[in-house]
Amino acid sequence: MIEKIAMGLWAFSAVGLIVLVLLHSPKGDGLGGIGGQAQLFTSTRSAETTLNRATWTLTVLFMALTVALSAGWLRSL
Repeated sequence: MIEKIAMGLWAFSAVGLIVLVLLHSPKGDGLGGIGGQAQLFTSTRSAETTLNRATWTLTVLFMALTVALSAGWLRSL
């Protein structure tokens, strides 16, 4: 049961990482490049900071779950 929940979180973090990486702009625009920046964040810098934190959080979650699932550590729980 725990393994299935972890696999669901793993899949969610993978899709979330793809979306967040695509939202990052190479020019530093961030969400401003798609037009939603003014409604979501107070500044471009705030948007980039939020995107960076969310991306790193999902990266750590994805990597930790990848190791745990591939090593079989959750099967015994």
